Amino acid sequence: MRSERDDRHAREPADGPGSGRETDDTDREIDAEVQHALDRLTLLINVTEALASTLDVDTGLRRLCRTLVPGLADWCAVDLLDEHGELHRIVVEHREAEGTSPGLYEGLLPPAKGSAAAGARALLGVGPVLLTDFAAPPDPHDPLHAREQELFERLSADTAVVAPLRARRQVFGVLTLARTRREAALTEDSLPLVEDLAHRVALAIDNARLHAEAQRTAERLQRSLLPELPDDGPLELAARYQPAVANARVGGDWYDAFVLPDGAMTLIIGDIAGHDLRAAVMMSQTRNMLRGIACDRKEPPGKILARLDAAHQILYPHQTLTCIYALVERLGADEPWQLHYAVAGHPAPLLVTQEGETRFLTGGRSMLLGMDPDGHRPADIESLPPDSTVLLYTDGLVERRDEGLDRGLARLRQHAAALAREPLATFCDELLSGLVDDGTDDVAMIAVRVAPPHTGPAVATP
Repeated sequence: MRSERDDRHAREPADGPGSGRETDDTDREIDAEVQHALDRLTLLINVTEALASTLDVDTGLRRLCRTLVPGLADWCAVDLLDEHGELHRIVVEHREAEGTSPGLYEGLLPPAKGSAAAGARALLGVGPVLLTDFAAPPDPHDPLHAREQELFERLSADTAVVAPLRARRQVFGVLTLARTRREAALTEDSLPLVEDLAHRVALAIDNARLHAEAQRTAERLQRSLLPELPDDGPLELAARYQPAVANARVGGDWYDAFVLPDGAMTLIIGDIAGHDLRAAVMMSQTRNMLRGIACDRKEPPGKILARLDAAHQILYPHQTLTCIYALVERLGADEPWQLHYAVAGHPAPLLVTQEGETRFLTGGRSMLLGMDPDGHRPADIESLPPDSTVLLYTDGLVERRDEGLDRGLARLRQHAAALAREPLATFCDELLSGLVDDGTDDVAMIAVRVAPPHTGPAVATP
């Protein structure tokens, strides 16, 4: 028989004492906290990837804002100080495409000094600050505050967080995140996450600027070491150097030209392995070493490269480079010009006749320098037709990541043939503009155009 106690327990509600309802609520709260932590971690990972995907600050910040919108904000903006202390709005990104058009609110901003704008306070290191009231009327004597209020009003900000982009005791700019909907408002709980994000952004900006400064230093060094071409002889010379632009890299590409005591014109093109300041410095040292060997020894091109290889092995072991050393010379005023050349692992010179016929000069080839200092370095001699052009170049002119080298070489021949009768400066400029598309590697090139045999003084070979 059922007792009275059994009946009482049977009549207790399911959510009475001892039920699992409280345990379920606790589990749901724990699950929500775990999910919140995972969402935050995912956002930070995505932000880091967006910032690390490029060394260009503007591009990285635009990708950053596209990561934050709409996950953390309905719209966001980034303002940066330039080297002159002027504030520029780099990007404004809205969750709705029609919310703002590219560049609408971007550009130079009014001065921040003395302004009551939240962005001006952030530049002093204050923040991050949560804004919930945008009712203050624009102050005509505070143009930055007026611009800020205008942005909040036009993009319907309901709540916003303004945070300084601060790293290594320096403020680089301001990050603004805004919500337009009350049900998804930013709160005080959002401030630690925004502060973390702003710090990561500031570090990325600082690193990108330091990298850019190192690259500018290397490029200035590299350009300062490029020679002035001889211009008082019967040979016409033109040269070009273009650093990589896709990723701001500077490498060890160089060209050189000078007249030896016997009257022969020396042409040199080379490429040190690497794309950094060290490669640029090593390039300058190698160039000067090759100049010294060439002027002192007055030997055929193959022997000059062999001497350079031996010296390079002693001074820079395990460092490789490619090089062409060539002499343009002739036996007498009525004799044809000759190209006496040796190639160490470098792309072959291109000969272009006045009629547009082209061919690569494939003689005098040996392995790149820095591999075998005892290896044989052959040379070859090519007779040059009147008004023909010889082009020496580095691989950045013909190589592309998405295709084979043969296709790039064929493209070079096609372009050079079409430019055969153009002035030499135009010949070089058009090759650069027509062949270098993605700018992933630096390019050096030097071209010589020979005159008819009867023009200019005779240049005697040794």
